Amino acid sequence: MDLLDDSEVEQRLAAVPAWRREGGEIRRTITAPDFPTAIRIVDEVAVEAERLNHHPDIDIRWRTLHLTLSTHDAGGLTALDFTLAGRIDEIAASRT
Repeated sequence: MDLLDDSEVEQRLAAVPAWRREGGEIRRTITAPDFPTAIRIVDEVAVEAERLNHHPDIDIRWRTLHLTLSTHDAGGLTALDFTLAGRIDEIAASRT
């Protein structure tokens, strides 16, 4: 998987505005209505992550989820990060 250059990252970030770039990662916070819903979001993200064979870092704090994406094998951001970010956005929108 090829690393995206800064221009490509900025273009792709425009399509997933809830995400922000921090160095070689993109991050998003999701606030669910309650803890069980937060866990359901994580469960759905896990299914997508397995399907894509690309796994986010997830920190769960009660009903708040902090997600981080980066393609560690490539050493930064690739198209796969933005594909999963878009799916995570769809999952979050259906649950919040």
